[in-house]
Amino acid sequence: MFDLFRNYDFRWSVLWEPQYREMLLYGIRMTLVVSPLAWVMACVLGLIVAVLRTSPWRIPKALATGYVEFFRNTPLLVQLFFWYFGVPQVLPQTWQDWLNHLNMRLLGLTFNLEVWTLIIGLAIYTSSRVAESLRAGIQSLPKQQSEAGLSTGLSRLQLSCYVILPQAVRIVLPTLTTEFLTIFKNSSLGLTIGVAEMTFATRQIDSYTFKGLEAATAVTVLYLAISLTIAGAMLIMERATAIPGLVARRTGGVE
Repeated sequence: MFDLFRNYDFRWSVLWEPQYREMLLYGIRMTLVVSPLAWVMACVLGLIVAVLRTSPWRIPKALATGYVEFFRNTPLLVQLFFWYFGVPQVLPQTWQDWLNHLNMRLLGLTFNLEVWTLIIGLAIYTSSRVAESLRAGIQSLPKQQSEAGLSTGLSRLQLSCYVILPQAVRIVLPTLTTEFLTIFKNSSLGLTIGVAEMTFATRQIDSYTFKGLEAATAVTVLYLAISLTIAGAMLIMERATAIPGLVARRTGGVE
């Protein structure tokens, strides 16, 4: 095994050649922009679905439950293929033409059909997981809080906005921030539909230079470094927003 590595011609400098360096930097920027966009969308969608799941009305609750079960129990890769290859085929021709020519510039990046498909696919898939976390957070609160809020004259909407949801979000914040880390790593599936993110850049460098080991090693280190940075920032945010007396993630376990 070690003989194989001795016989391999390592050439790390290929990553710093201008054209390949630009590929890698573009991929990093794409990943770092797509991930937070998808996470924000996932949190908004998840919040709406969680509220519907805990509502007293049967039909909205059933629809929200079906949404969660469908998207949570099918693979993300299959969902991306569904949104990218399947859905456009049933749209009117004018819509298909518009999607095929979609080309927006944002933060120096090109947002085309492939990029928006990745963002929306990640958001919808993750929103089902976020909804379940928020539902658990809402249902973990004592019923006496709702009764007390209603007795003071708050409407159900005011009760949700000012009493229930702020506490539920703080309780499940460790889960929500972990979902951001998951989205960051799942964004690598954008390679399969042609999104020029980090993994796609690695594949391109390998196809042009046949230096896949160097490219794959570099992107692995980048994913690890960025993931650890995100995890550290999440831990700081979780500690700052933790509700005293409730469980929060930290090195010691319970805070």
